[in-house]
Amino acid sequence: MSIRTTTHLNFRGQARAALEFYQSVFGGSLTIATYGDFGMPKDVPGADHVVFGAVTADNGFRVMAYDVPGQAPAPSTGSEPTTRRENGTTVTTEPFFLSVRGETLQEVEGFWADLAVDATIIEPLAASAWSPGFGMLADRFGVTWILDVAASHQS
Repeated sequence: MSIRTTTHLNFRGQARAALEFYQSVFGGSLTIATYGDFGMPKDVPGADHVVFGAVTADNGFRVMAYDVPGQAPAPSTGSEPTTRRENGTTVTTEPFFLSVRGETLQEVEGFWADLAVDATIIEPLAASAWSPGFGMLADRFGVTWILDVAASHQS
């Protein structure tokens, strides 16, 4: 028996934009169903919000998202993400990060360049002690990503 885990992101009115953005970065197919598609009257506020959304790509990328029902969009505060670098250490209150690991630096650099648009860079993509490329950023939707290159570990 085998299982597959898929990250499920919760938004407040931004799920469609986030999923479309992630599809533009990673490719693949986009599936979106709204509350209206599942019977909510179309004239009710929020009927056009996403009740189920997913991006699934042949390269292995998978993410799901929806808009929390009854929640107004979170105001943009312009504040820093809750993950930051202090004195060479990553400090965070985030309950999770999304991690994307590629096989080559070139592959990861492409994803990084696209995700970094309007993002807050926490750790620039660069060689590290454990990888030819490692970086961390909070994207325009506030989701914190770790991107790195798989490295062979020697015992």
